[in-house]
Amino acid sequence: MLTVKKVTKIFNPRTVNEKVALHDVSLTLKKGDFVTLIGGNGSGKSTLLNCIAGVYQADQGSIIINGTDVTRLCEYKRAALLGRVFQDPMMGTASDMGIEENLALAMRRGQRRSLRWGITNKEREYYKELLKKLGLGLENRLNDKVGLLSGGQRQALTLLMAIVKKPKLLLLDEHAAALDPRTAKMVMELTDIIIQENNLTTLMVTHNMRDAIKHGNRLVMMYEGQIILDIKYEEKQKLTVEDLLERFESISGEEFTEDRALLSKGD
Repeated sequence: MLTVKKVTKIFNPRTVNEKVALHDVSLTLKKGDFVTLIGGNGSGKSTLLNCIAGVYQADQGSIIINGTDVTRLCEYKRAALLGRVFQDPMMGTASDMGIEENLALAMRRGQRRSLRWGITNKEREYYKELLKKLGLGLENRLNDKVGLLSGGQRQALTLLMAIVKKPKLLLLDEHAAALDPRTAKMVMELTDIIIQENNLTTLMVTHNMRDAIKHGNRLVMMYEGQIILDIKYEEKQKLTVEDLLERFESISGEEFTEDRALLSKGD
């Protein structure tokens, strides 16, 4: 479903500020894979996600989604293939529009839009059924402005908007990091349910080590722009935070010093 092949991304090339963010990175996700991606500051995890999404163009290598080579496609042309949820609950939604209007915009992602589109009764009932699964009562607030929702409610809605068209690939960019612990737990539980019910292929960046181990069927760790660990299936189920730190230090020769990730050890 996703093939990243020998991707390199360099910022400010041939200047004193040159930064090799990704170096010869290769990664393959099969249909239904849920991969958690972790690493310290500057490891390249967010840059990799942005290259896949089309925010950044790769300097070398190729990116293929469901058989389509998107390496040179601009961001908006990849929209029909991708769903994405950001760290900031304020992103990904239009705060001055209603809940059903936001869902309608998401439903029309990648399509030509005109002034004539409207929301049919059948479409509205579909949105109600989707929202009901969240268990947050939003199905009774279809006309409420999204800006009135709490951070957790908004992030749950953004998850629905990201998957309403059954994307080939779902990208989650630390989507629970800005929430309080209780709300973050709720959003992560919803994430598991939505991914499983829809058999979505997912790549999730997180700074939380326990979340990286608990969720998904694979764990990938990056360091200095390269993938240094790819832990799969049964091996991942037996993994502990201490094991992960030990393996990182053994491969990199350094201690893991990312503060947010280390603070999440005891969550």
